[in-house]
Amino acid sequence: MKQLVELQTLVPANHRNDTVILCVSPDPMDKLKNMIPEVTSRTGGVFQLTLLSDADDKVIDRYGLRNPEPDAETPNLPYPTTYVIDVTGKIRWKFTEKNQAIRPSNEMILAELKKLW
Repeated sequence: MKQLVELQTLVPANHRNDTVILCVSPDPMDKLKNMIPEVTSRTGGVFQLTLLSDADDKVIDRYGLRNPEPDAETPNLPYPTTYVIDVTGKIRWKFTEKNQAIRPSNEMILAELKKLW
């Protein structure tokens, strides 16, 4: 979540109205709601992320992101994936990694967003 908080603050002010950051999580909505106070405290009261719950794994399965080899610690975690999607709904960039610890940097994501601005 820290990375998403930083990303929302890195989007230039002139692109904040036309850039939406979505977070799709396998966590139920009540757990996601508990994250909002933490995020707003880190951003000085600003919360610009849209948190979506995929507790029934429909999105995870539709996009083929389910980890077929879950372990006891992460039984329901999909592969971490980041998409940059344009206003027509076309996927312009995708980053998927099997290792939960490896995520694209905010700089990588911003570089892809800049191609759309």
